[in-house]
Amino acid sequence: MSKPVVGLRLSDRQRLSWLRLIRTPNVGPASFRALINRFGSAEAALEVLPELTLSGGASRLVRIPAIAEIEAEMQAARRIGARFVCIGEPDYPPLLKHMDHPPPVLAVKGAGAVFAMPTVAIVGARNASLAGIKMARILAAELGREGYAIVSGLARGIDTAAHQSSLLTGTVAVLAGGLDLPYPPENAGLNDEIAERGAVVSEMPFGWQPRAQDFPRRNRLVAGAALGLVVVEAAERSGSLISARLAAEMGRQVFAVPGSPLDPRARGTNGLIKDGATLVTETADILNALASQIDTRFVPNTPAEEPSDFSATLPPADSERERVIETLGQAPVNIDEIIRHTGLHPAQVAIVLLELDLAGRLERHAGGFVSLIFSH
Repeated sequence: MSKPVVGLRLSDRQRLSWLRLIRTPNVGPASFRALINRFGSAEAALEVLPELTLSGGASRLVRIPAIAEIEAEMQAARRIGARFVCIGEPDYPPLLKHMDHPPPVLAVKGAGAVFAMPTVAIVGARNASLAGIKMARILAAELGREGYAIVSGLARGIDTAAHQSSLLTGTVAVLAGGLDLPYPPENAGLNDEIAERGAVVSEMPFGWQPRAQDFPRRNRLVAGAALGLVVVEAAERSGSLISARLAAEMGRQVFAVPGSPLDPRARGTNGLIKDGATLVTETADILNALASQIDTRFVPNTPAEEPSDFSATLPPADSERERVIETLGQAPVNIDEIIRHTGLHPAQVAIVLLELDLAGRLERHAGGFVSLIFSH
């Protein structure tokens, strides 16, 4: 496998094709990369997308965004001073590249220089206590003075406090909706301040109103964009605990600030500490834990798109496609196990999974696990 070229820059035409592909229904980061690896370019993938979707069992043709639709989105980005950054380009956030299935394209508004800093995520309750807000402010300000940028999700409470206290030293807001629709609306002013001094990012289209299911996706990027994630206050079954779980699955360090057992907002953080999260009572607890990771984990950005032998492999026959589908159920199974069980070439298994994914019949899980989605 040849070494990827550092400092990739896409042409406007390539960027438009990437956006058309990732904006197509059922094309997520994993299927996007599989399509690029198989067909060599987004333009080539767009041509075969309808056929692949039908092979996966879709009942109707996929709707690929028109060129004019994507050109309008690119124009909307230019109007607010934003840009689209593709994975492999120099100003793509380095740590995001090292998560499972990084977003191929990000809308970014602000200074890309903040991505050159080591980062810590701070998240917590929207209805945070005054003590929790004070702790978030202290941690964000002191981490900033030590050269860390703070990543959070622009939510009320802990997120807001963390952003406000790191405006002067470097902060990144990850949005659940389009870059032009910051949420909650009362943080629109803070969003603008972050864009002026740090950066605001989103993987969602312009004009996208965030839905409940978009926030875990946002949380995934918050966790992936940082060396470690600090939870200040979190109730049980909260979004912050989802962020902590995602961070742990990515191999990021998880920190938690303890709280009173009588406060429901501390049950989640206290539970994280019981489960092995690093207890935080002062900023030094975070600095000491991350000091050894800076040189080994904070690495320069390199493209994630790699050549593969997928294009040299014959497409699977119908009987081989059925063998792969028979291995799948509602319980997640590892892709390597599917390959061993079927005896098929890994690229053939990958194509069948890609077809199912594009048809909306496959769910991908952390660690290379997949499961079949059954319609009700």
